[in-house]
Amino acid sequence: MNTALLRFVNLSLRGSTLASKFLLIFFLARYAQPEEVGLYGLIAVTVSYGLYFLGFDFYMFTTRELLGNGHAVWGRFLKSQVGLSAILYCIFLPASVVLFVIGLLPWWVLPWFMALLVLEHVTQELNRLLVALSRQLMASWVLFFRSGFWAVVVVIVMHFNADLRGLETVLWAWIASAFLAAMIGVYTIHRVDAGGWQDAIDWQWVRRGLKIAIPMLVATLALRGLYTVDRYWFEALMGLDVLGAYVLFVGICNALLSFMDAGVFTFLYPPLIAANANRNASEFRRRFRQLALQTCALIALFSLLAWFAVGPLLQWLERPLYSEHQYLFGWLLLANALFILSMVPHFGLYARGKDRPIIASHLVGLAVFIGATAFYSRYWPPLAVPYGLVTAFASILVLKSWQFYRLTPRSWWRAAEFRED
Repeated sequence: MNTALLRFVNLSLRGSTLASKFLLIFFLARYAQPEEVGLYGLIAVTVSYGLYFLGFDFYMFTTRELLGNGHAVWGRFLKSQVGLSAILYCIFLPASVVLFVIGLLPWWVLPWFMALLVLEHVTQELNRLLVALSRQLMASWVLFFRSGFWAVVVVIVMHFNADLRGLETVLWAWIASAFLAAMIGVYTIHRVDAGGWQDAIDWQWVRRGLKIAIPMLVATLALRGLYTVDRYWFEALMGLDVLGAYVLFVGICNALLSFMDAGVFTFLYPPLIAANANRNASEFRRRFRQLALQTCALIALFSLLAWFAVGPLLQWLERPLYSEHQYLFGWLLLANALFILSMVPHFGLYARGKDRPIIASHLVGLAVFIGATAFYSRYWPPLAVPYGLVTAFASILVLKSWQFYRLTPRSWWRAAEFRED
């Protein structure tokens, strides 16, 4: 397959994945009860957050090691990562039962949750590994079956069969599709020419990787914690049915983030890293400004379209509860815009290897969210969580911007030199 056709197929698969997940939330809101939409949101976000504990973001270290060494040792690296994952499974899978003991999730969800947690982690790691090994097409197929195919199936089934318009249909389709994605990924990895599978697990290599992965994991957990705690906090304040409206509106807003990841950030941050590595300040400056301009333009365009489109979409759902709580949407849209804007200085810092300011800003952001939401809950309970998100993401944007410009002297914007820190 030639390069142009490969890129077209790859983008088509990723585009269809984004579109199918976007459509799923609308059809689920139309055909399922708001309480089921809310519970789906809790399950999805909790599974997503749990993946970090099963993986520890160790893939970042493994990817660099694979690309920096020959095929003869790839098997040893991958086997060692599997060994680490086995230990993490033994710790965190039993620990996750606490979510059900304290009543955050209903007990009937437990088997579904465990199956999804394992399958999502396996397919996520396989997808990342295939990208690192330059098997982008197969990585896209794994992503499609993991995140897109089952959503299409659910939409079709719910449209034509009223008896299957429930959360269990979603969970069955999700598990089946994730299992298929895992089989595709395992088969592809099995065909990769890699040696070292007979070697013993290199625990010293694992310890070295953990020292690198854990600091960034802390930052990721803090940031993703915002998008996990918010659902549970909102449910506690407003109830599971209104949480369904919240999940719907967040799903609309996240469509922009998914598009930015796939269509903008993925293409523009690697040149930033390369410019920094080559100490080419003029190229770095050009790429950074390109990133900032495209991000601002797309945020403005999406926000404008979403603002005018949400009303007719809610009418199409024919569920009054969603229209009654439309006031949530504007604040969530603002919070999402602030978060995406913060990714501009984020990638500037990341490209220059400044990880500590990123970690610090995420930890501060989580603390600000908890404090602000607790304060707002006393006076404006319906809007406490959206207000808290806006406040937290505004603080992250300010902190990252300040740190980026603090670590980038004014002379850098005119001279082709980097500051040595």
